[in-house]
Amino acid sequence: MLSQKELDTKTNEELLILYKQTNDQKIKQTLVLRYIYIVKNIAMQMRGIYLGFSQIDDIINEGVLAIMTAIDKFDINKHVKFETYISKRIRGMIIDIARKQDWVPRSIRKSAKEIEEAQNVLSHQLGRTPTDEEVADYLQISVKKYKEDLGKTGTFNLLSLDMLMEEEGVGQKSGGILKNTNELLPEQYLQKKETAEALKEGLASLREKEQMVLSLYYINELNMKEISVVMQVSEPRISQIHANAIRKLRNYMQRFFDEKE
Repeated sequence: MLSQKELDTKTNEELLILYKQTNDQKIKQTLVLRYIYIVKNIAMQMRGIYLGFSQIDDIINEGVLAIMTAIDKFDINKHVKFETYISKRIRGMIIDIARKQDWVPRSIRKSAKEIEEAQNVLSHQLGRTPTDEEVADYLQISVKKYKEDLGKTGTFNLLSLDMLMEEEGVGQKSGGILKNTNELLPEQYLQKKETAEALKEGLASLREKEQMVLSLYYINELNMKEISVVMQVSEPRISQIHANAIRKLRNYMQRFFDEKE
């Protein structure tokens, strides 16, 4: 068994490999302490989602438990950074908590509705997707304020999409991956198959950059900063593209379900 001093000299990657080999709980505890900053950062970034029903310390505690579980489940052979792996799961955890509470701040709901109405009106008038400046001017706010509001509504739109899919009996984890269709009744299988095809069509209807952001974020599991490097645009711009893509996808799926009724 290594001493704490010896553990402190090793990298996170080395500790993960060592833990998988030994299942030493001291190594696991060291890893948790090293990665807790990720939980704190995400808890601060997403505090607008949960402050109405939970405290930041409670979210951090839940996040620590999520890290402990993730360390055991993480597959070091998949060549995915653990930081990326756990970041996605912490965000998903917070969204799941919010979904179960069926709660979203009134201000975010209001902003999401106003932004959606503005984009729809301008798209109809202009015959194309409006620019940030045009939407901000329509809403009579600064471009900076518009981008801030758009970023806040991104999680709301993702939460709405998640809840919509669950309500229609085709529940999914945040990220748009339908649950396994094995061992389903024939009618359930067909419903999930139709929904999966509609989701695929919805994704295909998005702009190329929107498709790329969703692919890099949910399939390649890159974070916003890493995607900004890949696409050579700013991180706030990536967050904006992501928010717009999720909003469009949610609206597409809502129309799909409405037409089936």
